[in-house]
Amino acid sequence: MTLPAHGTERFDLWAPKAQHVTLLAGGQRYPMGPASGDGWWTAPEAPASGEVDYGYLLDGDTTPLPDPRSRRQPDGVHSLSRTFDAGAHEWADGAWQGRGLQGGVIYELHVGTFTPEGTLDAAAGKLSYLADLGVDFVELLPVNGFNGTHNWGYDGVLWYTVHEGYGGPAAYQRFVDAAHAAGLGVIQDVVYNHLGPSGNYLPRFGPYLKSGEGNTWGDSVNLDGPGSDVVRDYILANAAMWLRDYHVDGLRLDAVHAFKDERAVHLLEDFGALADAVAAETGRPATMIAESDLNNPRLLYPRDVNGYGLAGQWSDDFHHAVHVNVSGETTGYYSDFDSLAALAKVLVDGFFHDGSYSSFRERHHGRPINPSLVHPAALVVCSQNHDQIGNRATGDRLSQSLGYGPLALAAVATLTSPFTPMLFMGEEYGATTPWQFFTSHPEPELGKATAEGRIEEFERMGWDPAVVPDPQDPATFTRSKLDWAEAQAGDHARVLELYRNLIALRRATPELAGLGFEDTAVAFSEADRWLRLRRGNVEVAMNFSAESRQIAVGGGSLLLATEDGVALAAGQVELPGHSAAVVSK
Repeated sequence: MTLPAHGTERFDLWAPKAQHVTLLAGGQRYPMGPASGDGWWTAPEAPASGEVDYGYLLDGDTTPLPDPRSRRQPDGVHSLSRTFDAGAHEWADGAWQGRGLQGGVIYELHVGTFTPEGTLDAAAGKLSYLADLGVDFVELLPVNGFNGTHNWGYDGVLWYTVHEGYGGPAAYQRFVDAAHAAGLGVIQDVVYNHLGPSGNYLPRFGPYLKSGEGNTWGDSVNLDGPGSDVVRDYILANAAMWLRDYHVDGLRLDAVHAFKDERAVHLLEDFGALADAVAAETGRPATMIAESDLNNPRLLYPRDVNGYGLAGQWSDDFHHAVHVNVSGETTGYYSDFDSLAALAKVLVDGFFHDGSYSSFRERHHGRPINPSLVHPAALVVCSQNHDQIGNRATGDRLSQSLGYGPLALAAVATLTSPFTPMLFMGEEYGATTPWQFFTSHPEPELGKATAEGRIEEFERMGWDPAVVPDPQDPATFTRSKLDWAEAQAGDHARVLELYRNLIALRRATPELAGLGFEDTAVAFSEADRWLRLRRGNVEVAMNFSAESRQIAVGGGSLLLATEDGVALAAGQVELPGHSAAVVSK
């Protein structure tokens, strides 16, 4: 696919609303003139090279605005932009061939809380640990520019930047180079469905948003109205930037169900086409993964059968089924998943709600996956992730309330599933540090509104407001940083060893990750709380009861057990309470 012809000059700007535009670059003013008749402006006398701080003065304004395509914001999202030459980096990953999703394991992390330093360079120092763990991809929560010092990343307003507090764009290139040297692919979480509440100047330049047509976070991005051709190009060029300039291996597309796009060719289909084009250009897979709560397999179907052609999508149903069966929590959207039958259905069909009634939504939801068009690896699944932990009132992890046995069951269910497993940072050693919702809005009124809104949200859900952390309190951010000393001792070290063994077993056992939907079979007993998953010649027996259980298997050898007391004999495996075993015929 082709990207826009305009905007190729260094300081070109799309500002169809403006009558006059002046470029402020290197302390000098340069009048801009129309580059064409469709709202593009250019400054032919502007500096052609060198690092320059710059911004734009619209219609006589005296305060310059940052570039919507800014690559650097060294002084924050309200200040001047700075040029960045992405081509200056000397890449060392020429031997990196990339990899697809099938057979892979993803590790999701937030740069600011993954290490004490909270930088990309510090995160690069932990890549050998992740390689030793056995994961295949590192997925970074959003890194683009936001106002303040720390944030989850979903309040970004300048999509082309890398947050300076993380090290900026040069540090990002170093991180990707280091990841590829360690044998790890990089997936970048990107947000194209909304913008943050502070520093969003896009409406000053043009119709980037559709006023009055909002989603959960505010006005919708203009994907199908007047002027939307350039807005879509703005988004697709940004996606191409990550894949080309930063050598990223894939993108996680945040909350695509919030896209409002009535065009015949949906933006998601454009993403699928872009991934194919970049893969053909670079010779490496370019993986597009959608976060979607629609349970719509069309996202995964090939474009030649009217699908969108994405490589993957998240499956919340899997998370909910595992969470309920290891924790016993059944409130809110968990209520439909209060059975082993729910977990069994997800393991066999991919979705639980595939046209069934959703009590949380009070309507029917989803549609079945056509197994002839989709491999199970296209579903990215987890027992914990940033949303499912962080959107709880206190940001508590499973490991803060469950012991080794239930945590081991969650790990086995996820890492032996037919799907693509994803871990959330610290999960692999049973971290007890919470992952809480934190912000650092410098504007007092915005900080106050954010904190009050968080409290009101959970009060409506029945939580005690006193237990909800203040997102603006710096301690909320500090509490959410991983404590790496935990990984070395006691059950933490035991959980970590289990994760390493499970990932190694998954890699060494083709049946676990390579077979299709048709090669999956499940048996279970609701009364006795056990479930058996069969994938080809491999069987995974899981005992969700606190009591010992005997489960019929096909015999053979014991590949892995979560407890020492697991015994295999005469076609049966005996499992202590809250334990699991993997058996090969």
